[in-house]
Amino acid sequence: MTPDMDSLATALYVRTDDLLQGSPQLAPWRPVVGLTPQLSDAELVTLSMMQVMLGYTSEARWLRHARNHLRHLFPYLPKQPGYNKRLRKAAELIRHVTRALAMDTALWTDDVWVVDSTPVECGRSRETVKHSDLAGWAQYGYCASHTRYFWGLRLHLLCTLGGLPGAFALTGAKADERETLLDIFATEPMLVTDRPPGQTLIGDKNYFGREFESQLADLNIELLRPARKGEAERAGSKLFKPLRQVIESINESFKGQLDLERHRGRTPNGVIARVLQRVLALTAAIWHNEHAGQPVMRSLTAYDH
Repeated sequence: MTPDMDSLATALYVRTDDLLQGSPQLAPWRPVVGLTPQLSDAELVTLSMMQVMLGYTSEARWLRHARNHLRHLFPYLPKQPGYNKRLRKAAELIRHVTRALAMDTALWTDDVWVVDSTPVECGRSRETVKHSDLAGWAQYGYCASHTRYFWGLRLHLLCTLGGLPGAFALTGAKADERETLLDIFATEPMLVTDRPPGQTLIGDKNYFGREFESQLADLNIELLRPARKGEAERAGSKLFKPLRQVIESINESFKGQLDLERHRGRTPNGVIARVLQRVLALTAAIWHNEHAGQPVMRSLTAYDH
C-alpha cells in the first residue's frame, strides 16, 4: 500500500465492507421494506473520514468538493441534509470500525498508556449558551494548558505512546477526569482483561488520590504522574516531561490537523458524530501507515491534501 488519500480511502472502504459482511447487525437500523441507500454504509464511513482528513468542516462545502473531484470513488453522493442524518445514525458503526482498525495494529498491545482530556468548545456567545441544544451537557470549564475559559465539552483520550486512540469519552467540561477514566474501564473491561498484567498509565497531576490509585492497582494498572504540591517526589518523575509531550502532540493532531474545535455540531448526536469522525481519521491513518510500512505511524501529511 502507498500512503496517499486514494489508497487510504480504498483500504478503509474494504475493511468496513468486510466488517459489515461478517457483522451486518453493526449497520444502522433501517426498515426491511424500503429503498436501499444508493450510498452504502461502507462508503458513508469512508466519505466521513475523508471529509475530516481533507479539512472540510462544512458538510455543504465538502459535498460540493466531492461531486467535483471524487466521483471516481463515490458515483452517488447525497445532499447535505441526507448526509447529515445518515452520519448521525452511523455513529455506532463508526465507533466499531475505529476499534477494529485500532486492534489491527501492533500499537494496540503497547503496555504503556497516556491519558488526558482536551476541550471541545461548543459556543462563545451568551445567546448560544442560553438556546443551544447542548445546554445541560456542555458546561463552562477552564483549560489550564491555554489559560482560558470555554463553554463546551471535554474529550478524554486514552492512547498508546505511538498516539493510537485506545478508548475515549465525551463529557461535560467539569467532569472529573479520574471518574471518567474509571468509567471507561468499567464500560470496556476488555481493555484490561485482554492484556497481561502490568499496564503502565501516564497522567498529569489531575489523576491523583489514594482511592483512585488503589482502584487502578486492582486493575493491575500502575499510575505514573508528577508529584503535586506538598508531595514527595514520585517514581519516574524524570520521564514525565518527554512523555507528556506525547499526549500534547496527540491533542494537537486533533485540533491543528483535524479541526476538533471547529466541529460545527449543534446537537448532542451531531457533536458525537463529528468527534467520532476525527477519532476514526487519526486511527485510520495510523492503521494504514503501519500496513504501508511507514516509519512515522501518526503522520497525516500524506493524506491532508
